[in-house]
Amino acid sequence: MNSVFEAIYSVWNQIVYAVSNIRIPFDILDILVMVFIIYKALEFLRESRAGQLVKGILILLTVYAVADWWNLVTLKWILSKVMSSAIVVIAVIFQPELRRILEKVGHTKFARGQMTGAENELANSISAACRAAGIMQEKRIGALMVFERKTQLGEIIDTGTIVDAEPSVSIFNNIFFPNSPLHDGALIIRNGRLFAAGCILPLTQREDLSLQLGTRHRAAIGMTENSDAVVLIVSEETGTISIAQNGQITRDYSAVTAEAELMSLLTNADSDENKTENNKLLTTVKKWLKIKDRKEDE
Repeated sequence: MNSVFEAIYSVWNQIVYAVSNIRIPFDILDILVMVFIIYKALEFLRESRAGQLVKGILILLTVYAVADWWNLVTLKWILSKVMSSAIVVIAVIFQPELRRILEKVGHTKFARGQMTGAENELANSISAACRAAGIMQEKRIGALMVFERKTQLGEIIDTGTIVDAEPSVSIFNNIFFPNSPLHDGALIIRNGRLFAAGCILPLTQREDLSLQLGTRHRAAIGMTENSDAVVLIVSEETGTISIAQNGQITRDYSAVTAEAELMSLLTNADSDENKTENNKLLTTVKKWLKIKDRKEDE
């Protein structure tokens, strides 16, 4: 019992010493930075596959502690070798996530005020893409449209054919018309222009995806795992319109709701006023579509 009180007293003394020796504002700043880093790390673990990796590491640490306690020499030696190379394994397995984090850190917002003309061109391409997607949805024509953002997609563009055309509904439909030379690949939209078509995208390696998602959807997810691009997908089998970003996919859009969502994601997405307006528009459209569907069912 005395040892317990001594341990508590020792910890309390350390806390008092640390608090009494805080350097203002430097230590406060140090603490705030660490809190921010921990928060972002937890957010990253929650939104990626890394959460499962952390669970696996904790299990290995627990087994290692037990092996050390019971002096299980062979098991302890094997675990020590595995854990010594864990950093390299983590870097290889989670390269897309780590790359995305570093890209977010490197993004700056200093030139946002000078992007009005470019944003108008991007808005026109989004509108044309979504109207074309609505037509393809009705005709069950598959499509894969990649909106390039900060991450340059030069390697992906090299796998396709340069188009560099002004966006229009007719060009979108011509590119993805069945049996056309470029209909199987992805269309890369750069700076509001249809830049390259017939491009090959990397497939995601995730195993937790629904079996309903085919190669086109897996390519879209893989593209957004390796870059900050946003991808618009039209399913050839069901006509479902989907949007992929940050390795995640959302489905069951109409042409109108897809346009509202893409506008929110791609055009001046950092503006709180624009976010609010786009979210209101998206919510209103969804409510209107639900009411319309109910009336049709009745």
